[in-house]
Amino acid sequence: MIKVSLPDGSVREYEEGASPFDVAKSISNSLAKKALAARVDGELRDLMRPLDGDAKVELVTANDAEGLELIRHDAAHVLAQAVQELYPDAQVTIGPVIDDGFYYDFAREEPFSTEDFEKIEKKMREIVDADYPIVRQVWDKDQAIETFKKIGEDYKAQIIDDIIPPGEAITVYKQGDWFDLCRGPHLPSTGKLPKAFKLMKLAGAYWRGDSKNEML
Repeated sequence: MIKVSLPDGSVREYEEGASPFDVAKSISNSLAKKALAARVDGELRDLMRPLDGDAKVELVTANDAEGLELIRHDAAHVLAQAVQELYPDAQVTIGPVIDDGFYYDFAREEPFSTEDFEKIEKKMREIVDADYPIVRQVWDKDQAIETFKKIGEDYKAQIIDDIIPPGEAITVYKQGDWFDLCRGPHLPSTGKLPKAFKLMKLAGAYWRGDSKNEML
């Protein structure tokens, strides 16, 4: 058994492998529906990620600042999935959360236009409706580079090669058939993302912020 300390000072016991979601559900079904993630010993983690042992757990909902950031983060991932489903030639590079919203940089020979927004938003809503579980996976560096290169994601392969030390594992998040390199955490599923999103503008950006590199 593991012991979980809650913000009200109470301590509850759970089976080994229990997750913050199990903690939320044991308190109330309504809390389990509202919970988006959890702080585990101060670290923000996925709601479904099993606890490592005794821990202090604080559940995060949309009413918390961390909850809003998670929603924006997942909106960016849903945006990237929607774009790649509609435009398979597009590569995702870097994103996603900013102070007042979210973004993703894409590499594509044919530039996007604001006329694409409606189509992309519609696809995003379809992905939310599909309610794909968002699954955390741990890969080793070489596996990740090989996988992203195989699907034509050269920018992602370069990011991994440049920033991940040799032998270090990385985390990848998968929703449906789509996946991306990401530290996380994320919402439990795409269906937890409110549909209150809007694509507002386009902008160009040089890869890695270097004017000698290609424009995204």
